[in-house]
Amino acid sequence: MGATDTQTISDLVDTARYPIAEPTSPQWWNVVSRARHELYSDGCCVLPGFIAPPVFGRLVEECSSVAGLAYDHIEDVNAYNIPVDASLPADHPGRHIMRRGNAFVARDQIPADFDVHRLYRSATFQHFVAACFGLPAVHELADPLAGLCLNVISPGLEHPWHFDTNEFAVSLLTQAPDHGGTFEYCPNIRTAQAENFEDVRAVLTGADDRLVRRLTLRPGDLQLFLGRYSMHRVSTVQGSTPRHCAIFAYTERAGVIGSRERTRQLFGRFLPEHDGADVGAVRVDALLD
Repeated sequence: MGATDTQTISDLVDTARYPIAEPTSPQWWNVVSRARHELYSDGCCVLPGFIAPPVFGRLVEECSSVAGLAYDHIEDVNAYNIPVDASLPADHPGRHIMRRGNAFVARDQIPADFDVHRLYRSATFQHFVAACFGLPAVHELADPLAGLCLNVISPGLEHPWHFDTNEFAVSLLTQAPDHGGTFEYCPNIRTAQAENFEDVRAVLTGADDRLVRRLTLRPGDLQLFLGRYSMHRVSTVQGSTPRHCAIFAYTERAGVIGSRERTRQLFGRFLPEHDGADVGAVRVDALLD
């Protein structure tokens, strides 16, 4: 761990509660063990107050300063982020169309010296995240736009049900709405071997609410989530304050890049790197994206 990385962690993380730079300490192992247990049993773990209070205001200001750059085109989507006119059986859950109202600020629009960017690149933070997920290491998502992004949901809008491209995600709520904006998820509703379309369809149509869990996050909370296999959404934001959430995308295997269609949906553009992502893409399974 270099001096710059050490400074990043001591600057940003509440190390009294989360000594992530001390992997041999009992407290580090206590935090990691709890995270592993919650991820195994529920597919989700929240570390409250992860960011040190004295610097949280600066982080919020930085994220707010780029929130206006978010691509905010409202679009019809499905839970798999494949084309809505794809050829699918009549009862396929991919035919359930939703309005996507959330917006994203892409990684290349977030200055490299911003706190969220410093934390995302931190080797110490990545080692801690990998340990929480029970992995030897994690890699930054190779996608030049989606690796790190800021999710912005304005009042009256929502982020509808979807699955993630990467196996897991790490997110940090930086601004909570006045009301609404609840994180909802269905733990392990599918697996790497089975799509389980029947359960997915039941949730999308509202026929079965028993698979849905709800979580209210607070600014400064770090969330670890297995979003590849757990369908999830953010409910409609209410009031006058947008919901801001920084998303740190890591993957177990290097080289993962989002599909061109999904990238266009989220950012309104794609780069040359996305042109070949649909053919020969690096994936950990053969599921719909």
